[in-house]
Amino acid sequence: MDRAVAHITERIREAVAQRTPLRIRGGGSKDFYGNSARGELLSTASLASVRSYEPSELVVTVGAGMLLVDLEALLAEKGQCLPFEPPHFVWSGERAATVGGMVASGLAGPARASVGGVRDYVLGVQMVNGKGEHLTFGGQVMKNVAGYDVSRLMVGALGTLGLLTQISLKVLPVAPAEATLCFELPQAHALEQLHAWGGQPLPLNASCWVRDDTPVGGARDLLFVRLRGAVAAVESACLRMLTDQRGHRMDNAQSQPDWDLCRNQQLPFFLQNPSSDQVLWRLSVSQTAPVLDLPWAQLVEWHGALRWLWAPESAGVQLHALAKSHGGHATCFVADHALSTGLEANFPLQNGAQAEIERRLKASFDPHGIFNPGRLRADF
Repeated sequence: MDRAVAHITERIREAVAQRTPLRIRGGGSKDFYGNSARGELLSTASLASVRSYEPSELVVTVGAGMLLVDLEALLAEKGQCLPFEPPHFVWSGERAATVGGMVASGLAGPARASVGGVRDYVLGVQMVNGKGEHLTFGGQVMKNVAGYDVSRLMVGALGTLGLLTQISLKVLPVAPAEATLCFELPQAHALEQLHAWGGQPLPLNASCWVRDDTPVGGARDLLFVRLRGAVAAVESACLRMLTDQRGHRMDNAQSQPDWDLCRNQQLPFFLQNPSSDQVLWRLSVSQTAPVLDLPWAQLVEWHGALRWLWAPESAGVQLHALAKSHGGHATCFVADHALSTGLEANFPLQNGAQAEIERRLKASFDPHGIFNPGRLRADF
C-alpha cells in the first residue's frame, strides 16, 4: 500500500503543478450523489489493504479503497460490525461501495438516529491534500484529543478537501438480541408513538414508516420498529410496546432482509418512481417535526428525523424552506436511475458564516481547487 500511496501522491503533485482538476473515485457506488463530478479520474482502488485490526480494542484501520462488503465480512468473523449501517447502494450499477466513499459521503442507514453517524466512528485518517502532502490526523485509539479534529471534517466532504488514503474506525459488537415490531398506524399517530417510546428506557434501534400499497391488501400505513440490545431488554421492550400499541412481532428471518432493502434503498417506495418528472428528495428535519403538509407520498426513518419523498425538481424552493422551518435541510438525492442529477443546489449553505468557514477550509486544504471541483457546490 505504501507504493500505491506514493504513486497517488505523485499523481496529485503533477495535477497541482499543471492545475489539472481530479475526480476522486472509490468504487463509484455514489456517483449519483452530489453535483456532476469533473476532472481526470483518480481511483483509490489500489488502497485496499487492512492495516491493522484489534478486535479486543474495537478498532480497525484500512485503506480507503477497501470494499465495504469486505470490511463488514472481516468484522462479522469476530462478531463485530459498523453499527451505523452504511448503505451500499447496489442498485447504482456494477459498482461497489468503499470505506473511503463511506466516509466521504457521510451516509448512514436505518440505525443512524440511535447509534450515531459515520462521523461518530472515525478515529483518524491519512490523506493527501491539495499541495501533494501526505498528512495524518487523529489516531487509532478512542481517547484521542490531540490537535484539531480534522478526521471528522472529512466526513461528508465528498473528496473536496483531499484524497483519503487510510481510515481508522471504531467498531462495536453485534447486539445479542434483535426484534422487529410492526404496527398499523397513520403517520401522525406513528410519530407520536415514536416520541413517547423515545422518552422511555427502551432499546430502540431503527424505525421506518411507509404506506404499503399492495394489489391484494390495499393501502396500509405501517410502522416498523427495530429493537437491539441485551436479550432481557429486548424481550421486556417487546412486551411493553405491544401493550402500549396493538401490533405484532415479526420473525427475524423475514424482517432482516427488509431492513437491508431499506438501508440500500431497494424497497418498493424507492424503486417505483411515480413519474418521470419527479426526483427523490431527502429531508433531514428535527426528530419532533410533525407530519409535513405535502401532496407527495413519504417514507419516514430515524424516528421522524428523516423524510423521503418523490417530488418534482421544481419543488426545491418549497422543500428547502419547509425543511429549514423544521430545523433541517432538503437535498435532491437521486434525480433518476441514470445517475445524473445535474443539480447545483443539492447542498445549500445555511448562512454566511458557514460559507466563510468552508471557503477558508478549501483554501487551506486544496488552495488550487483540484479536488472534485463543483461536487458540493459550483464554487467549491
